[in-house]
Amino acid sequence: MGNHRAHRGPRRSTSAAPVVAVPVVGKRRATAPARRSPLLRSLPSAPILLGVTALAISAGGAVTASDADLAGQVTSGSTSIAAAGTMGIAQVAPTTTTRDAVVSRDSRRDAQADAANQELIEAAEAQAKEQHAALEQFAQAAEKQSAKIRENQWVLPLESYRISATFGASSYLWSSVHTGLDMSAPSGTAIRAIANGVITETGYDGSYGNKTVLTLEDGTELWFCHQTSIDVSVGDTVRGGEVIGTVGSTGNSTGPHLHLEVRPGGGDPVDPFTALLEHGVTP
Repeated sequence: MGNHRAHRGPRRSTSAAPVVAVPVVGKRRATAPARRSPLLRSLPSAPILLGVTALAISAGGAVTASDADLAGQVTSGSTSIAAAGTMGIAQVAPTTTTRDAVVSRDSRRDAQADAANQELIEAAEAQAKEQHAALEQFAQAAEKQSAKIRENQWVLPLESYRISATFGASSYLWSSVHTGLDMSAPSGTAIRAIANGVITETGYDGSYGNKTVLTLEDGTELWFCHQTSIDVSVGDTVRGGEVIGTVGSTGNSTGPHLHLEVRPGGGDPVDPFTALLEHGVTP
């Protein structure tokens, strides 16, 4: 039986087979790239030249070059040519138009913003003037009304008095309820007009005694009764505080006093105490 190696088939040859070059029909043989001559090698490439030119333009100047600058000086006895970088390829010349004359986009925006701001300022000033004028008119109207109120301000008919009977009271002294406000004072005490108005009636009137009627601008009638004397006549224009008569005890009276009645529109009487309070006077 012995040691037999397994049959592994025929061994492959280790030597390489000869390569046969087969010519390709219809195609040209590739040629080695042409070497640059020493003259071309000394010149910068086109991209570099373009880059230098772009830098010069971006610096704000125009590129100018003379034929001698671009070409350089070539001598017959020299075997080399100065490189383009040492020939003064380009010179930067200042632009003929100044920057101040050029209106940039930012300056236009600034001009528009300034114009808009000026319009807003002018509009605000105009509105302020209108408001000021309106306030002046309002102030003038308020002052006029205030002056009118002061001019027509009611005053007390007596400087010194004592209230002896109020409106609406009941007593055997009156045929009905009391229709006025009784203010007791010594006989002969001056009676003053309560407000501005016109005298529309004077004289003796039964239980009212000597009576003076003062009609105000709004038609309200003020009756001053039981007077001793009457110092005005019908048709007289009087002002508040002006003396129109004196306190007495004429008519249906138990002593010297002023019987005051307030009749709006010449109609039924109202409480004189309340009327005086409404016109800023405290009895």
